[in-house]
Amino acid sequence: MALNLVKLCVGCTAIEDLAAWIDFRLDERRRAGLPAEQFHTTRMVPKRAEELLDGGSLYWVIKGNIQCRQRLTDLRTFTDDEGISRCNLVLEPRIIVTEWQPRRAFQGWRYLTSEDAPLDEGQGKSGRAKLPPELRNELASLGLL
Repeated sequence: MALNLVKLCVGCTAIEDLAAWIDFRLDERRRAGLPAEQFHTTRMVPKRAEELLDGGSLYWVIKGNIQCRQRLTDLRTFTDDEGISRCNLVLEPRIIVTEWQPRRAFQGWRYLTSEDAPLDEGQGKSGRAKLPPELRNELASLGLL
């Protein structure tokens, strides 16, 4: 069974912000002549790599809720210019909207089992992904989503 990661999406207030960031970074890499792949760099290297790469995803927490995920395709460790070990979490650039699941703030990333992960949007009962982002965020801030 696949294992997942959950991480705060710092600086994003909506899924659309994350999508725009991904598009910007992919375009930036293409213009630089680099492979158009998306990754997130983290300091800690997941110890359970095999489980993560067996269909796992990175679930993003935006505004206090898990709201979407991206499938993990690879984990690449490296040492940066300062001699610090790091890991690139290579992600499929496609964002999969999920049911919202409240999450408190934390540092780094956490493991998330498939049983505890929210369902993809459309597999559950809510249709909040169809709401405009501003309305979705306002309703969430009022505790109505």
